[in-house]
Amino acid sequence: MAGRDFSQDTSGAGRTLWQNVRIATLADGAAPGIIENGALVAENGRILFVGPAHTMPAELAENAETVDCGGRLMLPAFVDCHTHLVYGGNRAMEFEMRLEGATYEDIARAGGGIVSSVSATNALGVDELVEQALPRLDTLLAEGVSTVEIKSGYALTIEGEMNMLRAARKLGEIRPVRILTSWLAAHATPPAYKGRNGDYITDIVLPGLEAAHAEGLVDAVDGFCEGIAFSPEEIARVFDRANALGLPVKLHAEQLSDLGGARLAASYGALSADHLEYLSAKDAQALADAGTVAVLLPGAFYTLREKQLPPIAALRKAGAHIALATDSNPGTSPLTSLLMTMNMGATLFGLTVEECLAGVTREAARALGLQAQTGTLEAGKSADFSLWDIERPAELVYRMGFNPLHQRVWKGQTIIRGASA
Repeated sequence: MAGRDFSQDTSGAGRTLWQNVRIATLADGAAPGIIENGALVAENGRILFVGPAHTMPAELAENAETVDCGGRLMLPAFVDCHTHLVYGGNRAMEFEMRLEGATYEDIARAGGGIVSSVSATNALGVDELVEQALPRLDTLLAEGVSTVEIKSGYALTIEGEMNMLRAARKLGEIRPVRILTSWLAAHATPPAYKGRNGDYITDIVLPGLEAAHAEGLVDAVDGFCEGIAFSPEEIARVFDRANALGLPVKLHAEQLSDLGGARLAASYGALSADHLEYLSAKDAQALADAGTVAVLLPGAFYTLREKQLPPIAALRKAGAHIALATDSNPGTSPLTSLLMTMNMGATLFGLTVEECLAGVTREAARALGLQAQTGTLEAGKSADFSLWDIERPAELVYRMGFNPLHQRVWKGQTIIRGASA
């Protein structure tokens, strides 16, 4: 399956040489550690060379603008591969309810949860959705993020879901960021279809997907496979239509129970299966065998005060790819920081520093099907990277509430701290 083609995702920037820099490429198979006296050359938004400065061909420096990085640390730009960044309103009231003892299921069955964001989202037009989402996006960009996935799923009508994705596309036009979109109409069933999931899929999810795809709004198709949402059989109908349209799939799976959603995702060659707290060891192996990335979302785990940890040891043993993402959303993960996400991934889930950093760069890009374009520092890839005022990469995982970003570079274009420059 193929999504949008990013192979020509370049800028008009001329040749630039970044030198006097320490580089962690995070490339698969690369030597571990840091290139202490490194250099990176980019032209027209693509990396021409990255490695030790003394190995750089001399001709690459000819007619190049030179940037002295002052010995700072260079990393691939971050990728947030699972967000619900576009929505209306907020759900602070549910936060209070949880503090008083209500569970996620209690809130959902009482008409809260996802459905409670529907009226607030449908009350807004595209421009208003963009206006509300911009502060959230800018916060991510200010931490060195180059690429953000944004889902629909809070409108539950054809036009409303399409408006969410129109807003997501517009965000990518007014900010220097690569936006990918996922059709997530199979997120919840609206009240008018209560108890009629099949009818909702027939009337809204499938025809809406066709319309959104025809308008060029969809990069991937997602669903929520859970007892309070959709069964594997219902999700399979959605995935079959995605297959017919040539769109890749991904899935919210095994967050609250083990329904076999991850196994279903793997059977469709999904880009990713996300959450996975109740994933079995057998299905961890299925993900690894399919090349489906396990996307862990510690923000939701933290917010919901869950106790069931994702099976990290089983995922490692299986050789599965592990990514991390904010799951930024109004109800269960009101988080807009990949730096904090990494700290949570280490502290709550026991991931190593290397796993956390790879999880928000290389593996997050893989979870979006972009591993050939971004996520690591390698010749031929987009020149997406960040410079940090730190000594060791571990500082980005260890600190909480501290952002030592010096500079963000996207497709070879330098953005100094500010997201909107």
